[in-house]
Amino acid sequence: MKKILLILFSLFFSGFLFSQKKSVRKPKPIPKFNYIDEFKKISDEILTNGTAYDNLGELTKGVGPRFSATPGYAKATEWAEKNLKEAGAENIWKQEVRVPIWIRGRESLQIKAGNGEWKNIRMLSFGNSEGTGGKDMVYDILLVNDVQELVNLTSAQVKDKIIFVNYPIDQKIVSTVDSYLIAAKSKLLSASVIGKKGAKALIIRSLTTASDDIPHAKQIYYEPDDKVKIPAVTIGVKSADELEKLLKKQTVKAKLNMTAESKGDTINHNIIGEIPGKKDSKVIVLGAQLDSWDFAEGAHDDGSGVVQCLEVLRTFKALGYDNNHTIRVVLYANSENGGQGRETYAAQVKKKDEKHIIALGSDSGGYSPRGFSLDMSPQRRRLIFPWKEYFLPYGVYDFDQTYAIQDIAPLKKLDIPLIELVVDTQRYFDYHHSEKDTFDKVNKRELLLGAVVMTQMVFMIDKNW
Repeated sequence: MKKILLILFSLFFSGFLFSQKKSVRKPKPIPKFNYIDEFKKISDEILTNGTAYDNLGELTKGVGPRFSATPGYAKATEWAEKNLKEAGAENIWKQEVRVPIWIRGRESLQIKAGNGEWKNIRMLSFGNSEGTGGKDMVYDILLVNDVQELVNLTSAQVKDKIIFVNYPIDQKIVSTVDSYLIAAKSKLLSASVIGKKGAKALIIRSLTTASDDIPHAKQIYYEPDDKVKIPAVTIGVKSADELEKLLKKQTVKAKLNMTAESKGDTINHNIIGEIPGKKDSKVIVLGAQLDSWDFAEGAHDDGSGVVQCLEVLRTFKALGYDNNHTIRVVLYANSENGGQGRETYAAQVKKKDEKHIIALGSDSGGYSPRGFSLDMSPQRRRLIFPWKEYFLPYGVYDFDQTYAIQDIAPLKKLDIPLIELVVDTQRYFDYHHSEKDTFDKVNKRELLLGAVVMTQMVFMIDKNW
């Protein structure tokens, strides 16, 4: 009987202890950061003390156009070094980039309908286009509206013609970036495709959402097997529509004269600055293009991105944040007519085997931020999705896009996750690659808000990845 009581007592006592142990709960870990408060600190600092707008004024009005291989770009690199230092970068250096030397020179386009008078048309040569040697090129214009029409044309029909493509971006597509890319990738806009048919030159309708007569620049891509590199130009929307109306009624001739020429290459520089990480040397890189077209201030494209990247560094310093990882800004050379800056940086990252946690780019203008495009694996995307609630008070809600197409894009080949700032681009292509892309088109508050959410995203990556 005593044995039975002893066994029962032992079972009861051990069960009691077991149940007591099971009911003990570990205290919930206290978050290291109150992200709502930290986001507010970042926003308050930039909206009250931000220097991005003043910096943009200096870059666009003080430096001005900064095309590759020009004195303007050299002046821009000096400006960038100075401003990286003022923003708090501790390490600043130049990275050599071999860039093409292309000179626009003089250019003119005239048309004549039937036996009428020659009429001047505003135009811009494609970047890197061949010229006419300064001689008048006079040929009949042939209108082509779609790719199938071009495919169906025989070489005899195209031979010795100047092809005019009046191919507008699709206004029905709400995303202007999508509509632009669809049009820009069309074979109709390829001088090589047109040239192989026997044409003498290419004229296109500018890729813009505007309805004015301002031409917008475009870069040319010649194929390696092109026997003849034909010149290409863009004209404004109004001129394009008027020209198409004329061509439907009668023969129209074009007189094209361009002294554009390429003169080999030279060295420009990517300008790089960083705040070293306190925990490790892994890199969070922010990127924007420093160059602009030769005729443009490049305020939205991409002066805005440049000054926003600088603002991220300045804000980390101003708030006294100890960043775990290295935060690096790369201001790329030669984005508009070659892309050599971005390719050079990616090649150096690979060569040095530098560990990059993520790359964040801004190249869609200084408009109100709407989200982030997450060009990375689904697993990585899911790590960012829970942060949406912190961004909502700042008007940022779109985390669904999955591509980054700007200067950070070559880093994707190195399996580096990419993030691109998504903004409201409804006005962007009114000004893109045109003389209208000026400082007065940028709203200070919208520009600063873009810098706010970029800084917030870098903060979250730095503290959580």
